[in-house]
Amino acid sequence: MKKSKKVLVLLGSPRRKGNSAVLAGAIAAGARAAGAAVETLYLHGLTIAPCKACMACRKPRSKGCSIDDDMQPIYRKMLKADAWVLASPVYWFTLSAQLKLWMDRCFALPAYGKDPFAGRRIALALAYGGEDPFDSGCVNALRTFQDAYRYAGAEIVGMVYGSALEAGDIKANRALMKEARALGRKLPATAG
Repeated sequence: MKKSKKVLVLLGSPRRKGNSAVLAGAIAAGARAAGAAVETLYLHGLTIAPCKACMACRKPRSKGCSIDDDMQPIYRKMLKADAWVLASPVYWFTLSAQLKLWMDRCFALPAYGKDPFAGRRIALALAYGGEDPFDSGCVNALRTFQDAYRYAGAEIVGMVYGSALEAGDIKANRALMKEARALGRKLPATAG
């Protein structure tokens, strides 16, 4: 029997039903339809401290990050997943503080597993309030992910992004929702 792929969805919005969460939900639905097991983590409200640059995670025989907070179980979940879905609203021309805290703390991930980014497949979901992905900052956020994961050796399988301001408004963009579900179906099909 074939083992099902695992997809971890990380929601970086303070709104549980915000537009980036809706897009991530459509990706997750597509992944489930493709046979993946999906787990979703809502980062807002978790205790995730900023990296303190102590370098404890990079020392020989490191036991991991020196900060004991909610990132500890997240590290384990990340390593067990074949693919990650990263979702964020665009705030002040880039990704949300919630997702950026998580991303900064991924600096310690190599202390938990050898080459933890290698072969990892990533899908991105972003929502912005402006009319244009360039002047809204959406492109800045996308570049942050592209540059980071190219450097780390992970693969961005695809991205969906769109304009919507009020929570849930993105659902009206049927073409984008269809694209998000298609990305979700593609994500586990080639993961691992």
